Amino acid sequence: MIPRIATADPPFLPEIQSALDRVMPVGVPPLVLFTTLARNPRVFQRFMAGGLLDKGSVTLREREIVVNRTTARCHSEYEWGVHIAFFAEASALTPDQVRATVHGATDDPCWTKRESLLIQMIDALHDDAAIDDSLWAALRGEFDEAQMIELIVLAGFYHMVSFVTNGLHLPLEDGAARFPA
Repeated sequence: MIPRIATADPPFLPEIQSALDRVMPVGVPPLVLFTTLARNPRVFQRFMAGGLLDKGSVTLREREIVVNRTTARCHSEYEWGVHIAFFAEASALTPDQVRATVHGATDDPCWTKRESLLIQMIDALHDDAAIDDSLWAALRGEFDEAQMIELIVLAGFYHMVSFVTNGLHLPLEDGAARFPA
């Protein structure tokens, strides 16, 4: 696919460069997603302010399970691949678990009970834009109110990211993971 909007080129506006410096590791060029959004500084700033990659109320591993399942269900190989490349090792996702974020079922044996509930939640939100009462009760047995809010907002944010990456036909990042066959 050909990208629908070209990336912005450096030098970036100071506020955009500052945001890029905060999120990108030293020596790693900014992601195509970020440099494309930089074409609209207002949207870029709000996007960067809306992220949930900081230390939150859920673990890094739980966050990444939610992000990876959400982006996989939305067919955003771009965002899924970036998160696998940057966070799979740090979140201790095994090769089977990485595969299961794309192809696994909600009861895949590679997940703990708590992790399986996250997969069920993402699938329910993706399929129905809702969580039924029985799933909600099971989730609340594992996650407190603050965590539930964070998990749902996280899923929604990465739905939006998937819409952006897919809608703009962003090219896959060099070095990012690809969906397993």
